[in-house]
Amino acid sequence: MKILIVGGYGSFGGRIIELLENEPRLTLIVAGRSLARADAYCKNRDRAVARVVPALFDRDGDIVEQLSPLRPDILIDASGPFQAYGEGRYRLIEACIDQGVNYLDLADGSDFVAGVSAFNEAARTAGLFVLSGVSSFPVLTAAAVRRLSLGMA
Repeated sequence: MKILIVGGYGSFGGRIIELLENEPRLTLIVAGRSLARADAYCKNRDRAVARVVPALFDRDGDIVEQLSPLRPDILIDASGPFQAYGEGRYRLIEACIDQGVNYLDLADGSDFVAGVSAFNEAARTAGLFVLSGVSSFPVLTAAAVRRLSLGMA
């Protein structure tokens, strides 16, 4: 299985790589705007069991042109900040659905995450999943709210 991690050499993307690199069935594509940084990051993964490869990927560029040759099964967008994506902020999701790629992101901006539901039907029709807000912060927030709400009517 090939997993493309956009922002793969950053703080969150790098942690995802570390969590997945011991799975021999995976190819982890470490991607970002700097091929040199992606390459340097991959060279430091000498203990990885998974195949770890660098790639140039700029979410502001032609996404389909960059996505097509990589042919990932899953794309994880760890690039953020999601609240700064502006116009065309869902272009990556649209391209993933168009190219038959499952999508996850680490967004924590409620406006961005709420807008992702507009892609549910297209993703289901294509036999794909689109998951937004899978970062640790939404989970921690939900746990805190659940705990604070105990005993409330």
